[in-house]
Amino acid sequence: MWSGRFTAEPHELLTKFSESVSFDWRLYRHDIAASIAHARMLGKQGIVPKEEVEQIEEGLENIRKRIDEGSFEFSTKLEDIHMNIEKALTDLIGEAGARLHSGRSRNDQIATDIRLFVREEIDQISLLVEGVQKELVKLSAEHTETIFPGYTHLQHAQPVIFAHHLLAYVEMFERDKERLSDCKKRLNILPLGSAALAGTTLPLDREYVAKILGFDDISRNSMDAVSDRDFILEFLSCIGIMSMHISRFSEDVIFWFSQEVSFIEIGDQFCTGSSLMPQKKNPDILELARGRSGQIIGSLVSLLVVMKGLPLCYNRDIQEDKIPLMNSIDVIKGVLAVVAPMISSITANQSKMLAAASDPALMATDLAEWLVRRNVPFRLAHHRVGKLVGYCRERNIPLNQCSFEELKSCIPEADETCLELWDPKKSVSSRDIFGGTAPNRIRQQLEFWNSKEFMREH
Repeated sequence: MWSGRFTAEPHELLTKFSESVSFDWRLYRHDIAASIAHARMLGKQGIVPKEEVEQIEEGLENIRKRIDEGSFEFSTKLEDIHMNIEKALTDLIGEAGARLHSGRSRNDQIATDIRLFVREEIDQISLLVEGVQKELVKLSAEHTETIFPGYTHLQHAQPVIFAHHLLAYVEMFERDKERLSDCKKRLNILPLGSAALAGTTLPLDREYVAKILGFDDISRNSMDAVSDRDFILEFLSCIGIMSMHISRFSEDVIFWFSQEVSFIEIGDQFCTGSSLMPQKKNPDILELARGRSGQIIGSLVSLLVVMKGLPLCYNRDIQEDKIPLMNSIDVIKGVLAVVAPMISSITANQSKMLAAASDPALMATDLAEWLVRRNVPFRLAHHRVGKLVGYCRERNIPLNQCSFEELKSCIPEADETCLELWDPKKSVSSRDIFGGTAPNRIRQQLEFWNSKEFMREH
């Protein structure tokens, strides 16, 4: 491909060190699609004869089929997916194949291929996220009145509805999809036609190629187009945040599943045992999901480090974008694919949840707000209830077991209606505000999610 300039063949160590076809072969469908679009445009513009364009297209389809079937042999001596396909094409159809690269460089070629690849992966990942959301919504629908202890700092805080906790993750995953959709808008710009860095003297019709390939627009600056990997960084950031959400969810479920808590049971088909201890049932899937989030976050940091010191335009360092990108895609898709059916296997131990949420200390805020409704300033109300909590803790009695006289000694405004505040069911029902945990508000949230298209699909 560059033999005219050099008098010696590349050293075998250079070839082994610099090849990328061992991983960028995964771009073959995108490379072939872009090459077909480019060839049609070259024919339209009169740069390549129409009959040769037909030969090029037929040849590329032949190569695609061979790769699909696993009969194509990649060569590391040809460095990358581009040259492997171009060499195979030229061997297949002769000189016509050598015309395909007119007006383009591997610099704008790879930038186009990766955009096509990531665009496709965004759609697939979004569908997998919706699969997780759907299972969370279905599980939530079973628990619109299941009382559950809400936590802050891993300490009991206030009673909530179990569905409320689950639907919080549905919200997170919805933002993840929105981020991916927004990322897709910025990456859906065609760089092909930028050539190595300065464009080309040939009269290319870039808009025509963009239309064939489904790009929304063409790049305005050829130097930016060939050196930009912001869209990969943005994409990795999006799925990095998503993996963080999965990790948080995994941590919650692992905690609920622990023997000390036992709020839930996970289906046997999604747990593993021990090679030594016969009694063990381990939530390995969730632990792996939690652990693998680090790979994606690490990939983002890795590529940021690669890009941070690069001058314009293309530098070979940029080849290092593909392994972290592809690995992260494999990880996030694998995690999403297994988490969704795992959720469907979860059953709740409602009596355990209710018992944990029935500690009257969890209703201390209810008492403070009861005072606020009686015109006591909140900070004073907070202080008085805190004093009552301290009094009961010193005597090792629950809040609802102290006498009415003891209650009045800390809270002079107290009356008989205070005694109704210790019921966790009444506590959650009283939080009847949009976004709150009252059962009717949970049903309102479920109505919203059930109206989504993804709940009627898959």
